[in-house]
Amino acid sequence: MPKFVVEADGGSRGNPGPAGYGSVVLDPVTGETLAERAEYIGVATNNVAEYKGLIAGLRAARELDPDAVVLVRMDSKLVVEQMSGRWKIKHPDMKPLAAEAAKVMPRAQVTYEWIPREKNKHADRLANEAMDAGKRGEQWEPANSSAALDVSAARILATPPAAGPVGDAAAGAAAVRAALAGTRTRAGAAPAGADTLFGAPTDLVAPAPAPAPEPDTTGAATGAGRATDTGPATATAPAPAAGQGWGPDMGPPATFVLLRHGETALTPQKRFSGSGGSDPELSEAGRRQAAAVAESLAARGTIESVISSPLRRCRETAQAVADRLGLTVTVEEGLREVDFGAWEGLTFAEARERHPDDLQAWLDSPKAAPTGGGESFASATRRISATRDRLLAEHAGRTVLLVSHVTPVKILVRLALGAPPEALFRMELSAASLSAVAYYADGNASVRLLNDTSHLR
Repeated sequence: MPKFVVEADGGSRGNPGPAGYGSVVLDPVTGETLAERAEYIGVATNNVAEYKGLIAGLRAARELDPDAVVLVRMDSKLVVEQMSGRWKIKHPDMKPLAAEAAKVMPRAQVTYEWIPREKNKHADRLANEAMDAGKRGEQWEPANSSAALDVSAARILATPPAAGPVGDAAAGAAAVRAALAGTRTRAGAAPAGADTLFGAPTDLVAPAPAPAPEPDTTGAATGAGRATDTGPATATAPAPAAGQGWGPDMGPPATFVLLRHGETALTPQKRFSGSGGSDPELSEAGRRQAAAVAESLAARGTIESVISSPLRRCRETAQAVADRLGLTVTVEEGLREVDFGAWEGLTFAEARERHPDDLQAWLDSPKAAPTGGGESFASATRRISATRDRLLAEHAGRTVLLVSHVTPVKILVRLALGAPPEALFRMELSAASLSAVAYYADGNASVRLLNDTSHLR
């Protein structure tokens, strides 16, 4: 009997707001994409869009073979638990949709499995393509979709070699996490790469178990909070059979995609430009860079929230991305650049000429502050660490874009790598460049760098 995997997702930019869904039918052995479905559905909630994505995916599987056995994989606990019969369906908008989904194929042929959001990127990307098309006053067309290609490329980029070098931090951290958790892969399952470029290779860790029944309060993949039903049924999900369970589930990581702002007039001249200077705007080149990185992030379809330093160059960069993604910008004071004191606006050579002793002390110790009451790297590290911890608590399991400056981005990367303070002077960070850190519940982190900005010129 044929077997298919259906992955489905839906989102709303506003909840309710402009909404769309995406579904893909996959060959479970080869991972080949057999069918794709996506549609802009007008104003709706996240949950409505998710149900419509499920219905479309099941119909696509039925068209391929009505006798097939189908495994539905979704990152919505609400839909998975309701369709599995473990949660009651109380919301009036959900009842007819669930009934419609149940009629597409015989119940005995369909099972449901919850997956973390980062494992559902293909369907998520299709949903975002549909919403983007709706924003243009169009409907999604299969010929214009690059979701399958992008997901395949991301898997290739994200999959580490079987025996990576000793210094491969991402592969090493994931292997350690798997060993500590006692995880193992399902018998007969083929290994797969990670589903997103900006995220750790999470497929090295065994899949998460089905979640305990609770209302779906996770954030939407498109940036809005997911609407919830009024609660689960009293029944609980069955425990895995002995010998077939997974290790402890750490859940999806919180991923901070770190974007340095675009160029200002000071950037090409390599002048100190901190929070105590002139607060320059983006140059024409910087605005082009911001627009280009916005397109790149929109194509990936992974960003759920946009948070920016209060300085103008970051807010302009963040706004360009947020406008493209249909999100809003949240300003975070803790992401500001350090204050370079009397060095603001100077080149390194000029600062050395005017304040040689202070500059040398600054190079020698993270506790030394720039001339004139600037902020030391030690002080900045305390500020940025506190900001990181607070944002992690607020955005657990989500992918968030942080638009900031050279020093905050370097500090976040340095801390994630466990590198010493002097590592800050050994990193180069181009304007409008992207890096990412995935933070796990066990305290580990995986760093990914994408510092080539030649495509932004």
